[in-house]
Amino acid sequence: HVPFDGWVMPTLERGAKDIGLTAEDAHRAFPGGAMEAIDLFNREADARMLETLERDYTLATMRIRERIATCVMVRLRGNMPYREAVRRGLSHYQMPWNAARGLKSLYKTVDAMWRAAGDTSTDYNFYTKRLLLSKVYVSTLYVWLDDNSPELKDTEAFLYRRIEDVMKIEKAKATVKGWFGAKPARRA
Repeated sequence: HVPFDGWVMPTLERGAKDIGLTAEDAHRAFPGGAMEAIDLFNREADARMLETLERDYTLATMRIRERIATCVMVRLRGNMPYREAVRRGLSHYQMPWNAARGLKSLYKTVDAMWRAAGDTSTDYNFYTKRLLLSKVYVSTLYVWLDDNSPELKDTEAFLYRRIEDVMKIEKAKATVKGWFGAKPARRA
């Protein structure tokens, strides 16, 4: 029902009735309303992603950019049957009153990706990695929503270009850090 009617309580009530439950059951399951259902939908998508990565991939043998790209593509491919529900959910997260909730959901997704990729950082890199991946993931998500190319080739190509952009930023940061990290010679 969500692709046609959106993430609203009447939709959840209809879904409950479809599986033999009552409208009251839908309200008990999601006392916070449809936003609570969207949050659950995203947590389950993250869990499917992690399960698929664990079962079908050996991330440790890949370079870090390949690990991250694999995580993103597995997450998107896992949501292919629900693309319109994802689109509808994004529109809810973009409302100003839901922005914090949307950011929290995004953080959980990119954190799960980095952890699956083997990230063990605890310093400022922990945060910058998640921030950068958030930007890459969200922009890729919007491309994915309208991608009708075979096997999501357009989305994957876009993702790799964004990752390459991030790598350029990281190289530039390292260069600048090198400039300022060198200590001047001591004067006698």
